[in-house]
Amino acid sequence: MRRKLKVGLALGSGAARGWAHFGVIEELEKMGIHVDVIAGCSIGSLVGASYAGGQLQDLREWALKLDSWNVFSLMDFALNRGGLVAGEKVFNEAQVFMGATNIENQGKPFAAVATDVESGNEVWLRDGLTRDAVRASCSMPGMFAPKFLNQRWLADGALVNPVPVSLCRALGAEIVIAVNLNADPSRLTVFADADERNAYQEDLETEDHNKEDTPFWRLAGSREYLGKLLQSKTQRDNQPSPGMMAVMSTSINIMQDRITRARMAGDPPDVTISPKLGGFGILDFHRGAECIEAGILATQKAASQLEESVLPFINKEL
Repeated sequence: MRRKLKVGLALGSGAARGWAHFGVIEELEKMGIHVDVIAGCSIGSLVGASYAGGQLQDLREWALKLDSWNVFSLMDFALNRGGLVAGEKVFNEAQVFMGATNIENQGKPFAAVATDVESGNEVWLRDGLTRDAVRASCSMPGMFAPKFLNQRWLADGALVNPVPVSLCRALGAEIVIAVNLNADPSRLTVFADADERNAYQEDLETEDHNKEDTPFWRLAGSREYLGKLLQSKTQRDNQPSPGMMAVMSTSINIMQDRITRARMAGDPPDVTISPKLGGFGILDFHRGAECIEAGILATQKAASQLEESVLPFINKEL
C-alpha cells in the first residue's frame, strides 16, 4: 500500500526577513514538494496563513510593491499601548491576504504560535479568526503592542518557539521542513546600514507627502521623534552607539537564535533551510525582491538534503 506522507512547513520569525519565505515555498514547489500542513511564528504566521488560504501570490505582490514610505505609513505609533506601534493599521490592510476568515476554514491545516505575556506559556492558535492569530503571533516586544485574545495578553511566538517544528508535528506532519530566518546574525539592526537609515529619513522629509493629510505625521511626535529613536548616538569616546530600536531588535534576534537552537536540538526537523539574511534590518520590508532571492538560493543549497530526506518518502510504500 502506498500513501503520501504529510509534509509540514515550519515558517520561522524574522520581521522583514520573512519575505524570504516566498522564495523558499516557490522553490519547494518547483522541486515537487507540496506542503500539507503549515505552522508559522511571527512573520511566518502571516506568510503561512496566506499560503494555507491560497493567497500567497497576492501577498507576495503586495510585499513587492512596498517602499520606504509605505512601510512607515502603516505604522500607527502608540507608545501608551505596550509597544512602539499599535499594529492595527498594518494588519487591517494585510488581512485580505490571509485566506479564510477563520483558521479552521483554511485550505490547508494551519496554526500560529504566540506567547502568553503573564505566564510565559507557549500558545498554539489553531482556530478562531485568522487575523487575530496572526496579529498575536507577530507582536514583537517593544515594537508591536500585545494582542488581547481569549482572555489573555499574547505576544510574539518567537519568545518561546521561533521555528515551530513541534506545532507542525502536532498538526499531523510526518516530515517537517523548517525555515530559520535568524541563522545569519552578521548585521542585525533596524535598517541594514547608515545609508538605508538616511534614505528613510530623506524620504520622510520630501514634499511629496503632505503632513496634514498623512496620519503618520500626527503620530509619535513626527519625523523628529522617529529619527531620535532610530539614529545612533555618539558616546564621550567618540564611538557611535546603536539607537534604542537597534539594541532592541538585535537583542530579540540573539534571543531567537539561541531559543531556536535549543528547540530544534530537542525536536529536530527533517530539513532546515536557513537563508542568508544578516544584512537585512527588521524594518527592511521594502527589500522584498532581495529577501525572496535569498530564500530561493537557500532552498537550492538545501536541495541535496531535500532529495535525500523528503522526496523519497513523499510516496513511501508502507
